[in-house]
Amino acid sequence: MRECYTRPCNFYYGNRARQLIKKKKALSLAGNLNIAFDKLEVFKRRRKKASQSEICSINKIDHFSKKMIFTIKNDIKKITSKRESILGLKFNEPKIMGVLNVTPDSFSDGGLFFKESKAYAQADLMIKNGAKIIDIGGESTKPGSKVINQKIEWDRVKNIIRKLKKKFPRIALSLDTRKSYVMKKGIENKVDIINDVSGLKFDENAFNVIKLTKTPFILHHMQGTPDVMQKNPKYNDALLDIFDFFEEKINFCLRNKYNNKFIIVDPGIGFGKNLKHNLRIMSKIATFHSLGCPILIGTSRKRFIEHIVTKFDTPDRTGGTLASVLYGLSQGVQLFRVHNVKEINQGILVFNKILNTN
Repeated sequence: MRECYTRPCNFYYGNRARQLIKKKKALSLAGNLNIAFDKLEVFKRRRKKASQSEICSINKIDHFSKKMIFTIKNDIKKITSKRESILGLKFNEPKIMGVLNVTPDSFSDGGLFFKESKAYAQADLMIKNGAKIIDIGGESTKPGSKVINQKIEWDRVKNIIRKLKKKFPRIALSLDTRKSYVMKKGIENKVDIINDVSGLKFDENAFNVIKLTKTPFILHHMQGTPDVMQKNPKYNDALLDIFDFFEEKINFCLRNKYNNKFIIVDPGIGFGKNLKHNLRIMSKIATFHSLGCPILIGTSRKRFIEHIVTKFDTPDRTGGTLASVLYGLSQGVQLFRVHNVKEINQGILVFNKILNTN
């Protein structure tokens, strides 16, 4: 376990960011010259007590212990390093991943796209509305859901995968599955990315399939399993515990000669987390830049929005989703997994334009 963790903060955007970077008064975030930072929040782990943090200038870290300075400098290297493109996807501007649940029981849109014709039409619409990745899932992982047979799961998604790859060869397809059998079948049918919500914990063969085929994957965090994950989840510190999980998994991949440039991290909002945990993660989301990987968040229509807005809740929660997406965008998050692609894309385009005009 680390002694300290580093979050870039006090961001600048557009021309102002470029000017400060040029004058060496700020550092670029993930190699993107349109977003810069000049301060750090350093979190310190304390046994059996809440973590403490201190905000300091990027040039004033000498008062920390030698061990902490070494960690902070290493983190800064990862925070500022350019994120390599994955499958031609460049991370100097936000990317939208459209959700396509080919299931009868997913938490938000279960049954709506269970028929192949409707699933294809929805994917086609999301692509036209600006999605650069389509995330296809054949098994619900909503709270309380049960595992389904791997062959049933593959049968639900196989035809839509083949049809989409044929018509939209330049669109990246992500396969949302925990099972190595489904992963292998998907990769054989030219799926580009694996999105395993269990963080490669459900199926011991999952990593080998990904490694042998050199397939990029989304390292997602979930505490427990879908059937029990929302029954009193607990953390010492949700933000730092999840960071530790990611770092351990990334180091495991490196030790096993898997290229960490193919890894995208997703802290798993709503997967084994209560409102307090979700807010802690979202408010400090930039901490995960210290891992050196692109960051994805999936806040679309999640229950935490209802817990905040209470009587102002709506069926699709577009307003709450957009608010969380735009906050993530301001913190340098690169990928957003959403249902309402057109509305979220509209918000991103307008917000980004304002953010970078100065």
